[in-house]
Amino acid sequence: MIENLHKNRPVQLVIGLLIGIGFGFFLQKGGVTNYDVIIGQLLLTNFTVLKVIASAVLVGMPGVFLIRHFGYAKKHIVKGSVGSAVVGGLIFGIGFAVLGLCPGTAAGAAGQGSMDALFGGIVGLVAGSGLFAWLYPKLSEGILGYKPLKHETLYELLGVKEAYLIVFCLAAGAIFLYALEYFGI
Repeated sequence: MIENLHKNRPVQLVIGLLIGIGFGFFLQKGGVTNYDVIIGQLLLTNFTVLKVIASAVLVGMPGVFLIRHFGYAKKHIVKGSVGSAVVGGLIFGIGFAVLGLCPGTAAGAAGQGSMDALFGGIVGLVAGSGLFAWLYPKLSEGILGYKPLKHETLYELLGVKEAYLIVFCLAAGAIFLYALEYFGI
């Protein structure tokens, strides 16, 4: 059944759309599609965004590991580089600072009816994606390939087993989230 899903592009698009709608729903329910919450995170006065995203990562990390472990999915990691990280970080950071929303929260905010997210966020996402696709051939020959990374994953970089790193991250993340709540941050 999984093999058939991997070959069926229309079904994959529908599954991706449904997962995206679910993701947006949970972002909205978590309060991170609210402009004031996002700005509070950027000003380090409201850590709701950090808590929601860290919780999602901590839940997703063992889930993806188990899905891969049982053979239902494979890694498809594109080799990174220092240049691509810097360019991607700058584009993401500038967009985040100007609009007050990241791509995921912009889609969630547009779904809840925020006009700034619809016109500034979604139109900006489409325009920026188109511009990047247009520039990609030249960028890939230059800055995006600057100083390629030797390792694809964090556990490869650290030289530890993936499962051990996940257990460590779960424990450290739980302590971190508990500390945020304990200190009222």
